[in-house]
Amino acid sequence: MLTHLSIQNYALIRQLDIDFTPGLTVITGETGAGKSILLGALNLMLGKRADTQVLLDKTKKCIVEGLFTIGQYNLQDFFASNDLEYDSQAILRREIANNGKSRAFINDMPVNLTLLKDLGEQLIDIHSQHQTVALNDANFQLAVIDSFSGIIENVKKFKSLYENFIKLKNQLERLTEEENKSKSEQDYFEFLFNELETARLSLGEQEQLESELQVLNHAEEIKSRLSFSSHAIGGDELSILSRINEVRSNLNQISGFSAELSEIFSRMESNFVELTDIYNEIEKNTESIVYHPDKVNEIKERIDLIYHLQNKHRVKTIEELLAVKDDLNLKLNNIASLEDKIKKLAIQLQQVEKEVSKEAKKISDHRKKHFAAIEKEIGATLAELGMPHARFSIHHKALDVPGKDGSDAVKFLFNANKGGEMQELSKVASGGELSRLMLAVKSLISQKNLLPTVVFDEIDIGVSGQVADKVGTILSKLSGSMQVIAITHLPQIAGKGNTHFFVYKETDKNSTKTEIKILDAEERVLEIAKMLSGKDVTSASVETARHLLK
Repeated sequence: MLTHLSIQNYALIRQLDIDFTPGLTVITGETGAGKSILLGALNLMLGKRADTQVLLDKTKKCIVEGLFTIGQYNLQDFFASNDLEYDSQAILRREIANNGKSRAFINDMPVNLTLLKDLGEQLIDIHSQHQTVALNDANFQLAVIDSFSGIIENVKKFKSLYENFIKLKNQLERLTEEENKSKSEQDYFEFLFNELETARLSLGEQEQLESELQVLNHAEEIKSRLSFSSHAIGGDELSILSRINEVRSNLNQISGFSAELSEIFSRMESNFVELTDIYNEIEKNTESIVYHPDKVNEIKERIDLIYHLQNKHRVKTIEELLAVKDDLNLKLNNIASLEDKIKKLAIQLQQVEKEVSKEAKKISDHRKKHFAAIEKEIGATLAELGMPHARFSIHHKALDVPGKDGSDAVKFLFNANKGGEMQELSKVASGGELSRLMLAVKSLISQKNLLPTVVFDEIDIGVSGQVADKVGTILSKLSGSMQVIAITHLPQIAGKGNTHFFVYKETDKNSTKTEIKILDAEERVLEIAKMLSGKDVTSASVETARHLLK
């Protein structure tokens, strides 16, 4: 339950500290005094959106902090799964800085807003006067049924299973689409790959072919010049080698006379050896070079093929062509593997779909089993609230294909008058009737869920007199199993409270601020008397107030 609420710098509130007790707490005050501000601060602490407009003093931050006793609500797993330190008391805090940045804390540990909301939803249920709109919402109606049936966790697990089903289904559709597209390209990819594979390209081949073609195209000139060079170097007694050999022989005869002559001979010896080697290489090349027209044509055809492939694939080297070939091979392998992936995914999807249908049926069976009890209890509560002829029923339709909420479509049908036609709430229920119906629904699900705290903001709208007293009785009954906080403008409900807070405004020359105080016994009498008769309190209204408090 909520034991303490601290509010700083929020709307018209500079600083408020409120201690709450078990049972039924009522909050009253004049219109505009700031009762809704309290609710806004509470919503802010529970993770609702906010901006700098909530700051009373724009130079300071807003802080809303609540202390909760949680020891009996089995929240240890929640804290453990979210790496939070558990204690029998939990502190939830929200801060809004003057630059608009928001921060959230649980037990002084920074958390995101989603986590703050998740914990808050397990501690407080806030019902505002505008929430009656939710009664017409199909999701809310299913949530009421699930809550009463005790299958909230089962539905959560189903939704997770269904999300996985949709994820697999979308994945299969994407793969199938990819496969269809790939198959249309497969023949073309295979043609390109086979063309490159048949070409049997090798690194360095292009340069070698171009060099070989260059030699063959100039074979006659090359052979002629090599022959001339060969004859000049070593062809007869007057050739270069013969003359150098004579010089070498003469230098050898005198090389022993000095180191310098020995060095000259050594250099001449090296030149003779090098020139001899050159001569032999020229002879070898002269013999090997033969012009072959067929060979020229063969090389030209090969080079033309390489150029063609390079132009086709918009590359410049054989290395790049080989990379293109590898890429085509990878694409073809991926196309081949897609089929296997699709088969496996289709089998997996089929299994999950069966599981979805099975779990949806279980949930549907649970829901339908409790329809009669829900209709009976809400009808009984409505009778207590002054609507003895009101009828409430649940219209059910089984869906052919399960959706995210299962295989059930439900509608709440209602009529407040005897013999009237049962219709959807939006068509037949007035504001006051919707308010009482919502109280009946809240009473129904609160008893099942046993939330620590339920807050009602003017649940009494559209009711008065004896019905208002009945509303107060139901709130009082609820407070026997949970903490109930009711913001009200009706004395019949205010008189049922175990604790009574009064909200008021204080105004000075420069500003207005909202304050709240707990009323003692005599102050409660006077406040309820004012609620009965206005500012001019009469002895009769005081007596009635005392009677209500009894």
